Amino acid sequence: MTISTRGAAQAPAVLVLEDGRIFRGRAYGAVGETFGEAVFSTGMTGYQETLTDPSYDRQIVVATAPQIGNTGWNDEDDESARIWVSGYVVRDPARVPSNWRSRRSLDEELAGQGVVGISGIDTRALTRHLRERGAMRSGVFSGEALAPDAELLARVQAQPQMKGASLYEEVATKEAYTVPAVGEKKFTVAAIDLGIKGMTPRRMAERGIEVHVLPATATADDVYAVAPDGVFFSNGPGDPATADGPVALMRAVLERKTPLFGICFGNQILGRALGFGTYKLKYGHRGINQPVQDRTTGKVEVTAHNHGFAVDAPLDKVSDTEFGRAEVSHVCLNDQVVEGLHLLDQPAFSVQYHPEAAAGPHDAAYLFDRFVTLMEGQRA
Repeated sequence: MTISTRGAAQAPAVLVLEDGRIFRGRAYGAVGETFGEAVFSTGMTGYQETLTDPSYDRQIVVATAPQIGNTGWNDEDDESARIWVSGYVVRDPARVPSNWRSRRSLDEELAGQGVVGISGIDTRALTRHLRERGAMRSGVFSGEALAPDAELLARVQAQPQMKGASLYEEVATKEAYTVPAVGEKKFTVAAIDLGIKGMTPRRMAERGIEVHVLPATATADDVYAVAPDGVFFSNGPGDPATADGPVALMRAVLERKTPLFGICFGNQILGRALGFGTYKLKYGHRGINQPVQDRTTGKVEVTAHNHGFAVDAPLDKVSDTEFGRAEVSHVCLNDQVVEGLHLLDQPAFSVQYHPEAAAGPHDAAYLFDRFVTLMEGQRA
């Protein structure tokens, strides 16, 4: 629970990791306490989009870039209606933001939304620690929440693990809504919101797609009530092993052979629907500078990522599944993690990263065009 934010910049704060490592700094944003999985993001820009990405639910994000907040906070770049991160960790916060669109400082926005953070710590040492030990439970404490180290560590260790956490329904819309096509309407897509970012339906709308965004609890009847030309499964937080409902829905879509596109959590859902397993990565991929190879073209793309789980599918062969042949279409060049799947016998594919990349590279924007091509082919 957070308390007064007055004088937050001068208040002492501590970050406590579940393995007992402690970092001491100054409060940043709201004063109080917060808990979440400590992860690091390597993007040098785009912190506003990161903080408002629903996929970061229940995570304390460490910014690896040393200086954060230079461009302040504006009213245009949010990816959702609120900040979703549990906490924010920075080294050197900007003293004065400078950008023509800035309306307030990052510190003010964090405080206004009750997000507890910490600044002035060695984020390079913290990132190296998380790379070596893995993402882990953590807590940020300041103000009246401060207590002896042993007590704070016990509170961190009492928190639930990210593995086994079902979070997608927490962040998804409760009511369906529609994003109209820009210009002439060419297609209708049912988008399953598992933690969708605002830019994603906009990227489809730019291509003449009317997007019906449906809750995570949507049924096959709900999907086909909008007469979709294609179905989209979004990004989202938590462990995909808990997402039995979305997996069942995706299997129903595959049975009808409706063109299908999934990103991030949607990629993991497709993996499960095809019979593959999923697993938790040691520290995940987060940032806007991750190299991925599209194995269907050989092209290497710089891509935006935010995922802590991955699909366990063979890289060296075509797999036979209940819905036809499937293969890994994309792979991360840093660690050979599966970054995409596609079916060879029906129109369905997915990628693990974020091709909408509101803040970051646009190398993967063609994937929305690929989705359009699938729908065109099905219509023909």
